[in-house]
Amino acid sequence: MASNILRLEDVNVFRGPAHIIRDFSLEVKEGETVALVGRNGAGKTTLINAIIGILPTANGKIEFKGQNITHLPPHKRAKLGIGYAPDDRKIFTDLTVYENLLIPIRYAKVDEKSALENIFASFPKLRELLSRKGLHLSGGEQKMLAVARALALSPSLILLDEPLEGLAPIAVEAFITSLKTLKMKNVALLIAESNLYYALRLADIIYFIDRGEVTWHGPPNEVPYRSV
Repeated sequence: MASNILRLEDVNVFRGPAHIIRDFSLEVKEGETVALVGRNGAGKTTLINAIIGILPTANGKIEFKGQNITHLPPHKRAKLGIGYAPDDRKIFTDLTVYENLLIPIRYAKVDEKSALENIFASFPKLRELLSRKGLHLSGGEQKMLAVARALALSPSLILLDEPLEGLAPIAVEAFITSLKTLKMKNVALLIAESNLYYALRLADIIYFIDRGEVTWHGPPNEVPYRSV
């Protein structure tokens, strides 16, 4: 049985005086895809930001590969093997796809050719777009690039915040295919997703979140309801 790569125990997160995440516990195993499903404002993004270290936890514990990372800064969490692709992409629109990818590759000090081939294995379309500036990419292409930049650091876990939101149906299908190839490489995924249909197609385990609390979790075939 695969061991836990990420474990949250009774995590609480505040934004100012607002108590957003309440006693939240969650587990992601090696190579597993876990979907965090809830409506907008349920606390999904806040929880993702706490895991990567952008927001502090008031109490509770976050473990990565058995190490307590609750108080580590974001850059140290990234070096341990946690990748992140935000919902607003945050690519450099004035740089080419190649230049966008080169930044994390050089930061990680990995072999450029090997890193790019690893990326193209999951996102083959990006090979055709290397010379195109980020500004001229479609929404789906920009999201692929955002995930590919996270993949360039060779993470064992990638956090994805609403990766399929706003994409055309054909782009959704291509993106889902690419995400499934990451699972074949034993990369674990934690996906914040408001669309249950997409979560059911991608996830091994689903956590429903409402008002910052877990309301149900389990495998897709045991989901007790079909909408959130």
